[in-house]
Amino acid sequence: MQDAVIVDAVRTPFGKRDGSFQDTHPQDLAAEPLTALEERNGFDSGTIEDVIYGCVTPIDEQGLNIGRLAPMVAGWGEEIPGVQLNRMCGSGQQAVNFAAGQIRGGMHDVLVAGGVEHMTRVPMGSDGNSVTDTYFEHFDEVTTQGEGAERIAEQWGFSRDDVDSIAVDSQQRWGEAWEAGHYDDQITAVETELDGEPVTVEQDEHPRPETTKEALDGLPLAFREEGNGVIHAGNSSGIVDGSGALLVASEEAAAEHGWDPMARIVDSHVVGVDPVTMLTGPIPATQEILEGNDMDVGDIDLFEVNEAFASVIAAWLEETGADWENVNVNGGAIAHGHPLGATGSALMTKLAHDLERTGGDYGLCTMCIGFGQGVATIIERV
Repeated sequence: MQDAVIVDAVRTPFGKRDGSFQDTHPQDLAAEPLTALEERNGFDSGTIEDVIYGCVTPIDEQGLNIGRLAPMVAGWGEEIPGVQLNRMCGSGQQAVNFAAGQIRGGMHDVLVAGGVEHMTRVPMGSDGNSVTDTYFEHFDEVTTQGEGAERIAEQWGFSRDDVDSIAVDSQQRWGEAWEAGHYDDQITAVETELDGEPVTVEQDEHPRPETTKEALDGLPLAFREEGNGVIHAGNSSGIVDGSGALLVASEEAAAEHGWDPMARIVDSHVVGVDPVTMLTGPIPATQEILEGNDMDVGDIDLFEVNEAFASVIAAWLEETGADWENVNVNGGAIAHGHPLGATGSALMTKLAHDLERTGGDYGLCTMCIGFGQGVATIIERV
C-alpha cells in the first residue's frame, strides 16, 4: 500500500457575511485555491487526476457539481474531472480523506481535495429543512445545532464563563498568529470586485482579536431565552465565505515531480452519534482513531478541533484529556469563521503548516457534523 502525502495546502481569506466576497460567484471563489496550488507547485494542470470538493449547500450557484466547475473556471481545461460531496460540516475534511484512500488504494497518484461554501450568496439550510415521518419512528425529535450545543453545555455542566473563555482564547490566538505571520503561507490573496470596483482580499474578515470576556457578557443568547443557556454569537462559529484545497499525492508521485511533502496522512475515521445532541462526534472519532493506531492524546503534538460552538470544544477537552494549549493554537472557527464545506480543508491546511512551523511530529484534526457524526484524521510531518 502506497502512502498518501500532503504536498501543499492553501485557502482563501474568509470573507464575513455580506463582506468583500458578496459579489464573487462561488465557482470563482472555489477556483482560487486551485490556481494558487498550480502557481505554488509548478505543475501542469493535466497532472491532476481528479478534484474532490466538499460543499454543504450544493444548490443554485453552488449546484451543477461545483467540484467539476471549479477546475474549469481555474483554466484547467476540459480533461480534469471533479466531484462534489456533502458530509455536512465535515465535507472539506472528508474530501481529503477520500483522496488519501484513493491514493493508498493505488487507484490515483495525484489529486486535489478541498471545499467551498459561499454562505452569503447560498445561505445555510437553503437546501432543505425537513425529514420524513419515518425518521420519527426511530428518533424522538429534530433539533438545531445550536440547541445541540446548549444540551452539551448542560450535560457536562459548563457555565457561560467556561465557554466564553474558549471564545476569547480563539479570538486572541488568531490575532497573535496573524501578527506573527503564521497564516502567511496558508492564505492566498483573492482579487475580485465589490460594488463594481476592484478589491484585493488578503485577510480573514470575521476575527475580533480585541474580544474580552466583558465584551461577551452583554451578548444575548442565540438559541434559548435568557437565563436558560450559554450559547451566543460570540462563542459560536462565524458565518463566512471561503474555499480551500490540498494537493495530495502518492509518495512516489511526489518524488517524481520533485515535490517536498509536508505531511503523511496516517489514518482517517468517521463515526455516528446521537443525532439529537448531534455535536459529540469528535469525542469518539478522536478516541477510536487513536486506539486504532496504538496512540494516545500524548502522542499528538497539535490538534485542530472545529469550533462550531465553544461547548463542543469544552466537552471534547474534558473527555479526551487533551491540553488546550495544543489545540487550535492559531485560533479557530469562533475567530476566523466556518464556511461549512471549506472548513475541513482549512483546518487540515492549518495543521500541516503548523506541524512544519513548530517541528511537531503528529497532528489530529476532528470535526462535529450535523445529524450526529464525527470525522477525524491523523497526519505526520515528513
